[in-house]
Amino acid sequence: MKTTADRLVIALGDPAGIGAEVTLKALARPRPAGQEVVLVGCGRWLRECHRQLLAHSDAPLADPDAFPLVDIPLEQPVVPGVSSPAAGAASFAWLTEAVALVGAGGGRALVTAPIAKASWQAAGHAYPGQTERLAELTGAADAGMLFTAVAPGGWRLNTLLATTHIPLAEVSARLGPELVHRRLDALLAFCHRFRSRPRLVVAGLNPHAGEGGHLGREEQDWLIPTLERWRGRHPEARLEGPVPPDTCWLEAAAAWRGQAEGADGYLALYHDQGLIPVKLLAFDAAVNTTLGLPFLRTSPDHGTAFAIAGRGIARADSMAAAIHTAWELGQTPTTAALSPP
Repeated sequence: MKTTADRLVIALGDPAGIGAEVTLKALARPRPAGQEVVLVGCGRWLRECHRQLLAHSDAPLADPDAFPLVDIPLEQPVVPGVSSPAAGAASFAWLTEAVALVGAGGGRALVTAPIAKASWQAAGHAYPGQTERLAELTGAADAGMLFTAVAPGGWRLNTLLATTHIPLAEVSARLGPELVHRRLDALLAFCHRFRSRPRLVVAGLNPHAGEGGHLGREEQDWLIPTLERWRGRHPEARLEGPVPPDTCWLEAAAAWRGQAEGADGYLALYHDQGLIPVKLLAFDAAVNTTLGLPFLRTSPDHGTAFAIAGRGIARADSMAAAIHTAWELGQTPTTAALSPP
């Protein structure tokens, strides 16, 4: 008999984007025996998407009627590729219901298709992204964004962001010793899934990691002492940094090609510092994994792709990777809450 440990819950994302397409394409691929999937979205819209995709694409598609569905109907029609308040309201409601289902024990892990932040804003939901809404719904004090991807040779790239969806001008003010300690604790906990004594690398904030204070004082004033303190408290890890940001992921690039052994985890101090190398190396393989929640949540490492929505040409590799990662890691304990040291 199936249990909730056999079940993944998938929120279908912005209905004007490619969420339905990449989900149905990903679910058409071979999946582990016994894996059950519950979809959260609008049934009528999903069946119409399926019909349209059959007319525009010869790629294998899962039949949406083959999966249980928590049906939350669209209140107004949406147009593929067009951001709208109706689309934002729908994706917000679908995510909220999916979180409630998993939180009540109705699933092993949560997978979320992409949403459009502008559509959420237009619908009156002022959140920078799904991560912040997830933190609010679950009471997580400090949810973090980690991107994980498995290279063709089996090496795993793990990059955690110290700060997430904030303007670049606010990064320095948000960063500090306590935040870096919490993020390193979370990164260490995640990497312990795969290695007993992981090697972690921290990127610097300034060009050349401050060049001894000549290109910025953050490294000298607090980041280097912070890493020294954390290193002393965690002999079970090998910590390096701060490494100049422009060379921090060079070893990772070689490891992705099977030419070196990369670090087990990288800590980026702001959003684009970490996401640029991740997407350059592993755009179709990377999975956004939220740390610090009471359950595992994964999402593809791309957006709604409004420019190609409804055309049947979206690649589903990242969504398939998100589903696989949720199944692979969702049964083991999630990473420790990002609590202060």
